[in-house]
Amino acid sequence: MATNPLSILFVASEVDGLIKSGGLADVAKALPQALHSAGQDIRIAIPGYSGIEHLSDAPILLESQLESWPHTPYRVRQCAVGDVSVYAIENESYFARPAMYAENNQAYSDNGERFAFFSAAALDMLPKLGFQPNIVHANDWHTGLVPFLLKYRYQRNDFYRFMRSIISVHNAVFKGVFSYEDVRCLPEFHSHDIWPAAISHSHIAMLKAGVMCADKINAVSPSYAEELKTELGSHGMAWEFQTRANDLVGILNGCDYQAWNPETDTYLPVNYNAERESLSAGKRGCKQALQEQIGLPILDVPMLGMVCRLTQQKGIYYLLPILKDLLKHQVQLVIVGTGEPILAENLREMAGRYSDKLVFIEAYNNQLAHLVEAASDFFLMPSEFEPCGLNQIYSMAYGTLPIVRSVGGLKDSVIDYDDDAHSATGFAFSEPTSQALLLVIQRALLLYCQSPNEFVRIQQNAMAQDFCWTDAAQQYIALYHQALEG
Repeated sequence: MATNPLSILFVASEVDGLIKSGGLADVAKALPQALHSAGQDIRIAIPGYSGIEHLSDAPILLESQLESWPHTPYRVRQCAVGDVSVYAIENESYFARPAMYAENNQAYSDNGERFAFFSAAALDMLPKLGFQPNIVHANDWHTGLVPFLLKYRYQRNDFYRFMRSIISVHNAVFKGVFSYEDVRCLPEFHSHDIWPAAISHSHIAMLKAGVMCADKINAVSPSYAEELKTELGSHGMAWEFQTRANDLVGILNGCDYQAWNPETDTYLPVNYNAERESLSAGKRGCKQALQEQIGLPILDVPMLGMVCRLTQQKGIYYLLPILKDLLKHQVQLVIVGTGEPILAENLREMAGRYSDKLVFIEAYNNQLAHLVEAASDFFLMPSEFEPCGLNQIYSMAYGTLPIVRSVGGLKDSVIDYDDDAHSATGFAFSEPTSQALLLVIQRALLLYCQSPNEFVRIQQNAMAQDFCWTDAAQQYIALYHQALEG
């Protein structure tokens, strides 16, 4: 592989440290930082949402308009996340809103137009800023039109001709499906025969456009890359991923251990490490602090935590039918998340009936997420599918044993106790049923109660895992070079 540093534009719809709704933001912060540390010239492009704190104070680098019709005006502000420069692309009509994607669980009706514009502006600004990247790295459907535009709008433009594109698929269930009318802000879609994007005569999928046009495709775990080539795992895009199989690579996400480290985590009332006495005292102190904060009895019982979006993907539908049976045990369960109203209502009802054992907090709260990770003995991730997952990696760092369904990145990162007791880092099940989930939880509780020394050994195994972004960054650099050579 060539060793010359690359210049990279990393295009994402959210970046932790500026604005965040999920795991994509974590990756969009940590991976560019790791690439920067590896000597690459990487810069991030993000929509200039009004929700980004102090954005209006950031210096303006560019005031311009799209060179192509309809010549939409935009402004680029200079921000930073860590050591990485960020270009925030402002347009008040698109991004001066209370939220990024939706309000009251209702997506903005013009999301297709908003992110089509953002994709166009992310490329349009480059010659005006004097930045000519080797690689443009798009992420998920929001930026799926970036590889498309690079190929179809700019392939004969000398400035862009040698740029290559990558698209990372963080979750293929979200495809960015819109009608041609929704994306008329791009003249390329004024006709209805754009095959790389088309899913019907009337609609396109932005993710499909990215997958079919990017030079290389990256899935966020090796197992997810394989699942994407199946009808079930691809959510309707198996043909596209099979067609591009030679250019599809799975790279497991890393962990930002600066943000997720129980020894230094400022959100914790007691810091701790993997040494037995420190681990015991730290977990006990964090558990008591969480119990006091959320009104659970101060008891020394196994605690299960869950922090997630309330969606079918996250396996809530597997959990709800077994809550009564689970809560017959001497356990405490803490669930934090927002999402589908019916799931939230079901959890509120159960929490009201079992208030001494179950607390449901309908919110996203970063401090609470850290405390739940540290206080819990087990972390539930019974996902229907999981491209990578990050919470199982955070959990292991905190000595909190993940209980996961063996899919995607969960399969790649968690070693089940029954499969390999010596190397185990958690517990896993395969069958997508509530009963299978209950059985694996009971299996985990049995180890906790009957073999405390063995349980601590597995905690220490988990804490010894190193999912550092440094290794992942080197795999991405190799993929970038493959794209350039291809």
